[in-house]
Amino acid sequence: MTAMTAKASAPRFRLSPWARNTINGLLFASPWLVGITVFWIYPVLASAYYSFTKFNAVQNPQWVGMANYRQLFTNDRDFSLAVYNTFYFAAVSIPLAIILSFGLALMLNAKIKFQVVYRTIYFLPTLVPEVALALVWVYLFTPGTGIINLPFDWLGIRGPCWLTCPEWARPTIVLLALWIICQQIVLYLAGLQDVPQDLYDAANVDGANFLHKFRHVTVPMMTPVVFFHLVTSVIGALQFFTVPFIMTGGTGFPAGSTLFYSIYLYKNAFQYFNMGYASAMAWLLFLVTLVITLVIFRSSRLWVFYAGGDQT
Repeated sequence: MTAMTAKASAPRFRLSPWARNTINGLLFASPWLVGITVFWIYPVLASAYYSFTKFNAVQNPQWVGMANYRQLFTNDRDFSLAVYNTFYFAAVSIPLAIILSFGLALMLNAKIKFQVVYRTIYFLPTLVPEVALALVWVYLFTPGTGIINLPFDWLGIRGPCWLTCPEWARPTIVLLALWIICQQIVLYLAGLQDVPQDLYDAANVDGANFLHKFRHVTVPMMTPVVFFHLVTSVIGALQFFTVPFIMTGGTGFPAGSTLFYSIYLYKNAFQYFNMGYASAMAWLLFLVTLVITLVIFRSSRLWVFYAGGDQT
């Protein structure tokens, strides 16, 4: 009887509220945790290992050390060409996209009649899927039959060769990139509507004209938007893939002028089944993107301003 009483009176083990909440939270988040571990963390770590191996996705990987990286820089002409094409595209398209989208946003922000209609028209290209856009672009810019060359024919002038010659293929891809800046225009429009009207009123009191207000009020207050656009554009430009791949089938035609870095990485991985080499390219792309992004972040303290007047 005494033993039974002692057993009955023994305190039951209970978790603290913090421990229960933690366990419940982990249980609820477990599908996401398992998914990110299996489909993100493990592939990233595996690709880091494969970048130092010779691996064709079927046989066991063979350790080759830094051989893949040495070949990239010393014995791969297509790699050098892909790097040049990618940086050309980024260096030309990003500044033009920032200037053009900012300028169009300024015009669309003006108090004019049918303002909503104009904004809708400029946003429409965003609704077109990239695959359809690339196919339409090929049709438009085909020399001889493309609609873009009709004005040249009317004037009796031979139009550019666009996508069929190396000297025009890269600028044509840049033009296409500028055609799909509608989302950036919306971003700048939102930023312009966030600029405090008090600043413009104070500038008017001081006798500032349009250029003075644009330089000393609009541009400084829009630098956070420009900063965001710059960072995302750099990341996107270095990974530019879908449009040139659809337009050329990944061949880099003509003469390798449309062979971008991401396309060459894809070809090594899924056409040549050289997964180790492709993993090395992927990690190199990650490191270059990281360095450029860090440089932009570090430099932002010199030119990015916020509403409170503090820099980043």
